[in-house]
Amino acid sequence: MAVTRILAKWSSSGPELQSVLRIVAALMFLLAGSTKLLGFPTGIPPHGGTVPLLSQMGIGAILEALGGVLLLLGLFTRPVAFLLAGEMAVAYFQFHFPKGFWPTVNGGTAAVLYCFVWLYFSAAGPGPWSLDARRKK
Repeated sequence: MAVTRILAKWSSSGPELQSVLRIVAALMFLLAGSTKLLGFPTGIPPHGGTVPLLSQMGIGAILEALGGVLLLLGLFTRPVAFLLAGEMAVAYFQFHFPKGFWPTVNGGTAAVLYCFVWLYFSAAGPGPWSLDARRKK
């Protein structure tokens, strides 16, 4: 009987875990952008620098940093997530795929994963712990 209650409680926590996934993924994405854009928490290897702001990598870093903040807050989640899914698809096919087919070989695992996580949030929304959810109330 106790196991049934635990399973029922766990099964009903899907929306909150959706918010947790969005928050954690957005924080990691924000860190990727801030590394390229600001050199925080560390710069880009091998010398710890940043990318030129008006380069393609700089524009990607701006999207990652600004989009990461918006997704962290759960604000404008669906359109921002859709835009970032596209950014990650472009990043994969432009920078990783030419190095080989398999993402584990070409270094594109994160780009593929972010692409599909953001695509999911563009359809599913941010979950209950978000500014989007608060705006609807």
